[in-house]
Amino acid sequence: MNGAAVFLDRDGVLNRIVPRDGHPGSPRSLDEFVVDDEAPRAVARLREAGFRTFIITNQPDIARGLLPSSELEAMMDVLRRRVEVDDARVCRHDDADACACRKPKPGMILDLAARWSIDLARSYVIGDSWKDMEASRAAGCRGILIERPYNVGTRFMARVASLDEAVDLILKG
Repeated sequence: MNGAAVFLDRDGVLNRIVPRDGHPGSPRSLDEFVVDDEAPRAVARLREAGFRTFIITNQPDIARGLLPSSELEAMMDVLRRRVEVDDARVCRHDDADACACRKPKPGMILDLAARWSIDLARSYVIGDSWKDMEASRAAGCRGILIERPYNVGTRFMARVASLDEAVDLILKG
């Protein structure tokens, strides 16, 4: 599978969402950050099959002043210790910044693909939002949406109930 990769969203895919005022939110402290139990083994299965694995995550709470960079780095360190990946990209911008890296734009995917010589047509994005699916489409990858109560109506290539099911789908080819 040389050259193929799986790009994984962070919040809602690798770690749990934090409900805030009835809406899904990202953790804002290490205390709120909980890696999903299935994540380490699911990602390991992808790596064993020869896929490169990457984290791609929007973290606009940095730009909004709601999340200190030190807390974000601590969460990413915990995640990297629990879930082995090749690399990660974090967009710290808000929509108003109009950057190329904030999903739904494909900047993080394209950056990692160039750095690691990834064949995007043979690669996947696993996410839980329309932004993940649109970034996948824009980059030329196949998108797999993990079902969540907050993403009903999101367009996708495939919809699954869990990260394990997404990995099963990818490994079946």
